[in-house]
Amino acid sequence: MPALWFENSLVILLASFLDWAIGDPWGWPHPVQAMGRVISWITHGIIKAPLPAWGERLLGIGLGIILIGGSGLVGWLLVLLADGIHSGIGLAVKGVLLASCFAGRSLRRAAEEVLLPLETGDLATARQKIGLYVGRDTADLDPPEILRAVMETISENATDGVTAPLFYALAGAWVGPVGIVPLALAYKAASTLDSMVGYRAPPYRHLGWFSARCEDVLTWIPCRLTVLTIALLSRQPFYVYRVCRRDAPADPSPNAGWSECAYAAALGIQLGGINRYGDQVKVKPKLGNDLNPITPETVRRGLGLTRRVVLLWLVLGLFPLGLLGLMG
Repeated sequence: MPALWFENSLVILLASFLDWAIGDPWGWPHPVQAMGRVISWITHGIIKAPLPAWGERLLGIGLGIILIGGSGLVGWLLVLLADGIHSGIGLAVKGVLLASCFAGRSLRRAAEEVLLPLETGDLATARQKIGLYVGRDTADLDPPEILRAVMETISENATDGVTAPLFYALAGAWVGPVGIVPLALAYKAASTLDSMVGYRAPPYRHLGWFSARCEDVLTWIPCRLTVLTIALLSRQPFYVYRVCRRDAPADPSPNAGWSECAYAAALGIQLGGINRYGDQVKVKPKLGNDLNPITPETVRRGLGLTRRVVLLWLVLGLFPLGLLGLMG
């Protein structure tokens, strides 16, 4: 077990470095792409079939169990195969697979793709770029609204795209026999399911019910730990906590509102407001206090806050693990 603890520490460090330095290169195969194809193929067939609500819910439960459990199983088999060939190959395969579960560099790249044209006055390109990452209409957004959309994107996805996968990787490292990759891939599958079918509107209202609830449950603990870490890093933990307790419950998501509100409180900004989706107008609850305007520098500070959260988790999670491994 001590040797496994030490190896798991190396894998998580390698994966974190790969995500920071390389991210997800365009054109490379990615586990989420495979998950997405399976989800699309299965859901297309279910939606076409004339089923009652309970039938769609039952099949949705099966879809969630198969994809989440199957992703973890495939990850476990790939690791087992790689380790059987050579320990070095196993280490590399585990590092690459785990890195694919992290989206830190992808979030930074997405934000910069919007910020750079916005800073040069190319509003049309900035609107087009942010439209790739949010569901709201972006054709008429002014610069402050574009910046709000970017800030909401990076603060919401910091949890399900970065800290939650890291949480399950660290949990797998301590558990040992289960392994870090299967747990992280299983969580990634739950997150992918939620993003594709976890909607309250037709045609996914019943089909995606289980996926949405499952992702909510799996994200609850890492989300609260992320909020706690941000509060501590902000050097005003009680203020951030009070603002989150006040505003986050108004958000319909049990996790997104907390994640966004933690960033808003720590940065002294306010998120939420009016969003347009075609003919529909939705008002998101206001999160945080409007103490400062959202600027490109604010967004970059938010990205830096995410990196600091990751670094702190790596230190707290891996230092004792590696130490135990060396002592063993």
